[in-house]
Amino acid sequence: MAPEICPNCGAEVPRRAKACPECGSCEETGWSEAAQTSGLDLPDEEFDYGDFVKREFEEKTPKPRGIAWFWWMVGVVLLVVLLWMLLRR
Repeated sequence: MAPEICPNCGAEVPRRAKACPECGSCEETGWSEAAQTSGLDLPDEEFDYGDFVKREFEEKTPKPRGIAWFWWMVGVVLLVVLLWMLLRR
């Protein structure tokens, strides 16, 4: 059944019309609820909002990052060189 006013363009639609005389929309292209919401990219019915919030906003504990072994070796080598220079005097 055609609506009195076209939801797409706002034109008056005759009572037994199969399509809007102005824009051409019909039950398949714009009068039905499914046609009106199909292009909105709404979430599916099985969308779990709680899971989404948990994945997006849950505080993740940062992994502690120590000094890399390379920098420890550089530090040890520098200490050895300094001690060697001090003892060589």
